[in-house]
Amino acid sequence: MAEAKGIFEVKGWDEKTYEELPNGGKLSEAKVTQHFSGDIIGEGNVIWLMAYPSANTAHFVGIQRFVGTVGGKKGSFVAETIGDFDGKVAKWRCSILTGSGTDKLSGISGEGAFEAPHGSRAEYRIEYEFEPAKVRSGR
Repeated sequence: MAEAKGIFEVKGWDEKTYEELPNGGKLSEAKVTQHFSGDIIGEGNVIWLMAYPSANTAHFVGIQRFVGTVGGKKGSFVAETIGDFDGKVAKWRCSILTGSGTDKLSGISGEGAFEAPHGSRAEYRIEYEFEPAKVRSGR
């Protein structure tokens, strides 16, 4: 397993409430764009479904697509994301979807996390590996 570390910055956040809840809570959908730097370089796009039990806390799940380079290899992949915001810090985990890697990122798998104080910058850490190349027989 290799490890990638760095920072991503939120470049766009478009959140729309689709249901108000008691106690100041809500359900919403957030379309977010991110720029990654460090061991991963590129752009991420994610749609998070967000549940705010109160006005100050949230739980979110989403599907994210990354396009760029990982460990010097160029391509894209899709990850499932899940996380929580406690009013001060957002914490998130991801799993790269099997079979979603393209180009030089074909065969990538892995898991990662980020932690960010309220704001537009977060530190990430992702452990990843590539499945071995398949050898074709001459038959």
